[in-house]
Amino acid sequence: MDPFQVLGIAPSFDVDLDAVARTHRDLSRALHPDRFVGAGPSERRAALGKAVEVNEAFRIVRDPIQRADALLRRSGVTVREEGGPPADPDFLMEMLERREALAEARRARDLAAVRVLAAAIDARERETEAALSAAFARPALDADAVQTKLAELRFYRRFLEEVSAIEDELAA
Repeated sequence: MDPFQVLGIAPSFDVDLDAVARTHRDLSRALHPDRFVGAGPSERRAALGKAVEVNEAFRIVRDPIQRADALLRRSGVTVREEGGPPADPDFLMEMLERREALAEARRARDLAAVRVLAAAIDARERETEAALSAAFARPALDADAVQTKLAELRFYRRFLEEVSAIEDELAA
């Protein structure tokens, strides 16, 4: 499934999420089961299937990682499973050190330190999304570089998910 085609939007990393949400809402209304009450069973099934497809496409396009994966697939690139690890050992070492610092802040129940670590990773996440935007805007796609950035973005996301769990734990 091509989520851009399903939603009828241009395939791009830089999408107007508000406009995509409006498109999703309009399509969802048009495919709502109440509109097909008098239709035959096959037409109702087809509308339901299309509604499911529209919802899945919206879920993909809203998420920068899944949106980038979809763009790579559109370009004929075989997407690495889970993005694969970033090739840069310095990046991996840095993330290991940040995870250790996060674990230490958790053990110390130091919410301020957890939030400082989160802010730094949040900034890196935004920088990486900007780099992906620039990479997809270039005339020639460097798929390896994009997949490396996607792997980094996945690391950042997992880190921030862990931060969220720690914040919940420490706030309790």
